[in-house]
Amino acid sequence: MTRKEFREMIESRVIVLDGATGTNLQKAGMPTGVCPEKWILEHPQALIDLQKAYVAAGTDIVYAPTFTASRIKLEEYGLSDRLEEMNRALVALSKEAVAGSSALVAGDLTMTGKQLAPIGDLPFETLVDVYKEQARVLADAGVDLFVVETMMSLQETRAALIAIREVCDLPVMASLTYESDGRTLYGTDAKTAMVVLQSLGADVVGLNCSTGPMEMVAAVEQMREAATIPILAKPNAGLPQLEDGVTVYRMTPEEFASAGAALVRAGASVVGGCCGTTPAHIGALADVVKALEAPAVSSEKKRLLATERSVLEIDLDGSFLVVGERINPTGKKALQAELREGSLDLVCRMAEEQEENGAAILDVNMGMNGIDEKEMMLAAIEELTTASSLPLCLDSSNVDVLEAALRIYPGRALINSVSLESEKIDRLLPIVAKYGAMFILLPLSDEGIPATVEEKRGIVRTILERAYALGFTKEDIVVDGLTATVGANPDAALECFDTIRYCRKELGLATICGLSNISFGLPNRPFVNTAFLTMAIQNGLTMAIANPSQDLLMNAAFASDMLLHKPDSDIRYINRMQVYEKHLAEKEAVSQPVKKKAFVQENVSENEADAIFSCVLKGDKKHIVEKVKEALAAGEQPGDIISEKLIPAINDVGDKFEKQIYFLPQLIASASAMQTAIEHLEPLLARGEGEGETATIVIATVEGDIHDIGKNLVVLMLKNYGYNVIDLGKDVAAETIIAVAMEQNAQIIGLSALMTTTMMRMKDVVELAKEKGCTSKIIIGGACITESFAQEIGADGYSADAASCVKLVQKLLA
Repeated sequence: MTRKEFREMIESRVIVLDGATGTNLQKAGMPTGVCPEKWILEHPQALIDLQKAYVAAGTDIVYAPTFTASRIKLEEYGLSDRLEEMNRALVALSKEAVAGSSALVAGDLTMTGKQLAPIGDLPFETLVDVYKEQARVLADAGVDLFVVETMMSLQETRAALIAIREVCDLPVMASLTYESDGRTLYGTDAKTAMVVLQSLGADVVGLNCSTGPMEMVAAVEQMREAATIPILAKPNAGLPQLEDGVTVYRMTPEEFASAGAALVRAGASVVGGCCGTTPAHIGALADVVKALEAPAVSSEKKRLLATERSVLEIDLDGSFLVVGERINPTGKKALQAELREGSLDLVCRMAEEQEENGAAILDVNMGMNGIDEKEMMLAAIEELTTASSLPLCLDSSNVDVLEAALRIYPGRALINSVSLESEKIDRLLPIVAKYGAMFILLPLSDEGIPATVEEKRGIVRTILERAYALGFTKEDIVVDGLTATVGANPDAALECFDTIRYCRKELGLATICGLSNISFGLPNRPFVNTAFLTMAIQNGLTMAIANPSQDLLMNAAFASDMLLHKPDSDIRYINRMQVYEKHLAEKEAVSQPVKKKAFVQENVSENEADAIFSCVLKGDKKHIVEKVKEALAAGEQPGDIISEKLIPAINDVGDKFEKQIYFLPQLIASASAMQTAIEHLEPLLARGEGEGETATIVIATVEGDIHDIGKNLVVLMLKNYGYNVIDLGKDVAAETIIAVAMEQNAQIIGLSALMTTTMMRMKDVVELAKEKGCTSKIIIGGACITESFAQEIGADGYSADAASCVKLVQKLLA
């Protein structure tokens, strides 16, 4: 099926997907702890009967049972050498099940369970290769389309989508799973996922698993705000509950169908069922939605950039935006020196300062002699995606550098820039299209700077024609006004204003310009730059590349917005003045050291001002040992550093995580930084120093479950608090857990489960503990686990995440 045919099918009616596979195969006899794909191949009729039932119920698309048949997943069962054989056979079973019907078969890919660098040790390109290997086999086996589902990481979803697109041009649906707070485990919200994935070439984007159907309505509505492609919703049959020792989903087919209709009305064009749903649920859903019209998919694009966790809209009638220009080594000797040493400390500080001073986007340029520009650009992206919440403008004259940067950037970037120069228009423009970025159109050609305004307009039109032919729209493009020097060309400002007006009024395009060129060679340049900026804004300039630490410039921009009566500009101006007054106070404090100290104490806690505390807060694993050594040299005791700096710092990180100021990447980075410091301090601690004998905690992912991301973070956090943690790994039998706990006199047993099909193994551990007389307190957690489930199985506690697990352990031990 072509992508065009797939889109036409979705626009013609609401598409119904199949329901749960795992929970239904368990009912058919599949035990926990086995490789699901291997069991299916040994019991093919169970899968065929289930999928035939779905087709009879009204399913339009069934998912081939290749969910965890990637090399990484199959390696856990010693089956990686059978990848091609197994994937082909599994697709053949689904094709047999749909034979004689119009139902399609989707090749199914999911997360690997490994964490991408820099949080984990899995390189992005290795992951792309893993997905590409499986996708190639599935395409050759004859799947009609692909689905990438139950994803927690947006970056991992990007890797799968890139892999599929580099293998074939079949339709791709991408679906993430969200927590109750509306974000994935890694902090991505539904709108951000839509922006990034539809730009990268997904044909459908949505969500699955997560929750029951009504809880998904808000996420679907959020996606619809940015969507120009259809939306998918594949919810569970409510939340799992315990009934007579068995995990059940109590939502009836009729209730599920009614809620499914609400999802369609919210904007979902593709609906189905996940955990707990049966052919009866899908049949009821199909009966209800066939009477509904397919939701209209908006053709109105917006100018949207994105990080991994947020979206920035560029509105022609909205606030003027500043692209921070500081991360560029040209003319900056200190930055050049750091980059040659491989250090990005100054880059991160520049990012933080520019964000604080009002930049909306960060321009990142690593072009200089004496370094590998590509490697440094990739390293800078890796650092900046955690150090700043702002989207990036990737800036280089080297096409290869920009291609590598676009491949790994986990959001939707702005590219600086594409001109009519041969290499840029022929090589770079298709690359920008492949990765779905926005780009700055620079009106230059191989002949150089245009000599006249008309020539400049002609270059703009030519680049637009080439871009539109590749699928870009005007919302993907920002035109550079190409500011010349007024000292050399008295009409430079007027010509730039002409370009801004032409692009804004006649072409409907956003515009940008660099400010510093206009005043080159003139005295007191900030006055010229500021006057030029205010006039450019009045002429319709959308954004400028500038230094946001220049108060005169920034204040004038905010004031200009207010005088032009842009939405909320008065409040923004007032807020800006508060920042400005803070800057004035800081400058005054610099000239008066006593006052500076008072100002710091008033605005920054004593802990936050401490270098070690700050390293934990920022996840600065690189420098924390150096800061610890400095503290030791100054006479501080190892135990005091842990109790007075490291522990308070990780507590602060936990609080920020709970308040959604921090997300999983920051939590892991901070915990890793703290662990690095503790590993250095432990040999220096005197025997008996600290709080005496520490509690022993045994932790494991239960039998049949091979997911351990959350469990590993809990282990790391508890170790940082000084507990003796025994990590038994994943897929651990109840007998092993209890035996180790009793042998080690563990005060706490921690159990993790991600899947509803394995959560009942937690009850096995609780019951075995009672039978064996094990006195350890048992705590549980995981994506599918709830407080009520913990109470029903007799566990001693439940925690939703690593930060709250520490508090739970402290409470139980107290």
